[in-house]
Amino acid sequence: MERIEYRAVIKYLFLKKKTNDEIKSEFNEVYGDSGPSLTTIKYWVAEFKRGRTSIFDEERSGRPNEVTTPEMIEKIRDMVMSDRRLKVREIGESVGISIERVNNILQNHLDMRKLSARWVPRLLTTHHKQTRVSISNDCLSMLNANPQEFWRRFVTVDETWIHHSTPETKEQSKQWTRRGEPAPKKAKAILSANKVMATVFWDARGVIHIDYLQKGKAINGEYYCKILGDFDKALKEKRPHLLKKKFFFIKTMLVYTHVS
Repeated sequence: MERIEYRAVIKYLFLKKKTNDEIKSEFNEVYGDSGPSLTTIKYWVAEFKRGRTSIFDEERSGRPNEVTTPEMIEKIRDMVMSDRRLKVREIGESVGISIERVNNILQNHLDMRKLSARWVPRLLTTHHKQTRVSISNDCLSMLNANPQEFWRRFVTVDETWIHHSTPETKEQSKQWTRRGEPAPKKAKAILSANKVMATVFWDARGVIHIDYLQKGKAINGEYYCKILGDFDKALKEKRPHLLKKKFFFIKTMLVYTHVS
């Protein structure tokens, strides 16, 4: 979606009396991270409130067009592609033009914007991704062949942090109020610094085993060997029918193995 189209949508939602946060939520729902930032939305909403009707950039006088040459655009593109963390000020100092012109070239000519890195549990290599696809296809084939038997023999495991205190959610804090009454208030809750990691093994019938990491203990090979041993004991006690056949043990990161 082009920048002008973003502005058109912002103007449309502004005329529908949507707030900045509601407009941002609408974009996130459709475009995710590729939508305009909240700062951009606030800027254009403020412009429309002041009476602006055009969604196009205003013409500016002076020297800008003289520095926005194909050579300069290509030079800045090469700089950014070689180091995507470069600051606009650093680019401007390197090529000898203003920050305003650098922003213009990045946004209007190169169609680029700077985004914060999105947190993900882990960065996967091509090999990891191919392994996941292969495992998923194998599981799907077994599921299609015999769904009942597959779910009877399927076991998985995952880890999660458990905090000693759980704050009230925004939904839980809602209260009925009369029109004109002030909104209810609550102190900002901070999660307790104390937490414990729980490793949970389960199947279609429910939880098989839970291990809580002891304070001061490291997560290493020795630790995993221990919890796998504890899991094996719990499995023999709670799922004796799995001892007679192989079962499918799959971790959430999809390290796959058949255990007899």
